[in-house]
Amino acid sequence: MCCSSDFLGTNFTIYDSQPPHSGAKPSSSRGSRRFASKRISPQVPAGNFEVGQVSYKFNLLKSRGPRRMVCSLKCPLPGEAANGKSPDNKKKPEYCTSGYTVLRNKAPRWHEHLQCWCLNFHGRVTVASVKNFQLVAIVDQSQPGGKGDEETVLLQFGKVGDDTFTMDYRQPLSAFQAFAICLTSFGTKLACE
Repeated sequence: MCCSSDFLGTNFTIYDSQPPHSGAKPSSSRGSRRFASKRISPQVPAGNFEVGQVSYKFNLLKSRGPRRMVCSLKCPLPGEAANGKSPDNKKKPEYCTSGYTVLRNKAPRWHEHLQCWCLNFHGRVTVASVKNFQLVAIVDQSQPGGKGDEETVLLQFGKVGDDTFTMDYRQPLSAFQAFAICLTSFGTKLACE
């Protein structure tokens, strides 16, 4: 796994050394060439495969308030067929229509009494931090029946101690993708904070 970022630290690309699906071709972008790739076995392709992107809203004026982020990830469901149905004939979720899942951070609410931005982590996060976030799926409203589920949190990440964080995720994200997204929150550069 590796992540590369732009100069300002607002855009991250997530790469994996394993292909996300059979027939995948290694990324030919300049960013992915920085990482060494050796062919270990003829059955395993050498190279880096782009599996997603994370973008933070540009914050040059250092305005107060929570960071905004959007993630786009390749998330085929296990055993998914070309028709978008799994072997048990269940239709995949609306937010996985094109093989990509697009996530955005859930907007926190200003807590007047505490004078801070708050998200409900249901007791899983105990320390306020700019790195705390919850991601929900964005659904393409132009698709028939496309409606967003603003309440189902697919990934949450937050601080529980001085150097301790917690991460909770659910399908269609893998542990790899969830962890890579969380790592981008530590990419502290000028425009992100």
